[in-house]
Amino acid sequence: MAESPEEVAVLVQRVVKDIRNAFQRNPHIDEIGLIPCPEARYNRSPIVLVENKLGVESWCVKFLLPYVHNKLLLYRQRKQWLNKDELIDITCTLLLLNPDFTTAWNVRKELILSGTLNPLKDLHLGKLALTKFPKSPETWIHRRWVLQQLIQENSLPSLASKGNLGAAPMERIHRLVQEEMNVCSEAAGRYPSNYNAWSHRIWVLQHLAKLTVKVLLDELSSTKYWVSMHVSDHSGFHYRQFLLNSLIRRTVTDNNILVQNQVVNEQNPSLQKGEESAGTEAACAEEQSLDLPCCLDEEMELCTELIDNYPGHETLWCHRRCVFYLQQHLSNKLPVLSAVVSSVDSSDETLNNSHHGPATSHMAQAMDVDGLNESSSKQGYTQETKRLKRAPVQDSLGPEMEYRFVDKVLTTCRDVDQVRFATAYRKWLVTFLGQ
Repeated sequence: MAESPEEVAVLVQRVVKDIRNAFQRNPHIDEIGLIPCPEARYNRSPIVLVENKLGVESWCVKFLLPYVHNKLLLYRQRKQWLNKDELIDITCTLLLLNPDFTTAWNVRKELILSGTLNPLKDLHLGKLALTKFPKSPETWIHRRWVLQQLIQENSLPSLASKGNLGAAPMERIHRLVQEEMNVCSEAAGRYPSNYNAWSHRIWVLQHLAKLTVKVLLDELSSTKYWVSMHVSDHSGFHYRQFLLNSLIRRTVTDNNILVQNQVVNEQNPSLQKGEESAGTEAACAEEQSLDLPCCLDEEMELCTELIDNYPGHETLWCHRRCVFYLQQHLSNKLPVLSAVVSSVDSSDETLNNSHHGPATSHMAQAMDVDGLNESSSKQGYTQETKRLKRAPVQDSLGPEMEYRFVDKVLTTCRDVDQVRFATAYRKWLVTFLGQ
């Protein structure tokens, strides 16, 4: 085993070269991992490539990681020169072992901006890093930066000329969206309540898919099975809350635009409709066929089924509160949950719901989970909140069914946690409905 600095340098250079050769031999590598191996037993490369899986024997990491880390820092401090190929190889090796090293991602940003590195290569590298480190925040942040470069007008023609993606810009965007959905699903399955993965998924819907009704409905359908298999994953159910709330907001907004256009056309019969207004009316026509109450009823049925089959999971009861609140919003015109429809800020790459504004605190009062946090909830408690929590309900069928459901759970279930969550939910119903 290498011990002297010269031997370590030779070893690391060989390993970095082997990693580069592995990607050249098989560009379709889809997973990386460490192979438990305390020490080198054979005189062979520690890089193992089997089908589409790349493995690194663990004994070499203690030599490999510090060496490439220090070498990159020396380059950034202008104490050592590295050519572009060496930078690509060193940063690739470093990020596969430690994807939260921001300096390495920044070096690759510079290579992308200079035209040296294909941005799609970084998407693939980030995908591989997420198979080993699915919650790596720096990887998700860099991934969003790369996607922003890809959706710029100047970037799309250059990608088409290189033959990396399809010919039509919309088709390329659609492929990017589908790829990102797959990456997020894999990362969410590898790490429970992977907030970073689900936040990235929301960002993709907002900036690439533009929150179209078709995409929102497809996502609502595709994630139904996933949340059914992960009933304790708060982030997954929060994503479905975002989808439902976005459907409500999108439908209401576009319907208002349609009404305004109709008023303008009535006042100016001779005014010709432009392409933009025609596109808006087409979108509104599609959204008018959307049955939002039916979508919320189906979501409530899913909650009921999961609560009955998997007792004692607080996530399901929290999700039920949000769905019920949205149902009341449709029937009583209550304010939409602003904290559910959160967006990823491009400057600090965090969700806006981490910044507690007036709308967020207002929602927190109406959606108080336990109804027991009265001391902390006094701050920001307004008369408007009181009216919201005790607003008269026009349609009593929904609340009556909820009370029946809770009473059934309390009388039939013997699970201690289930009874506690059902009691808290009933207390919330009484407080919210003012009954």
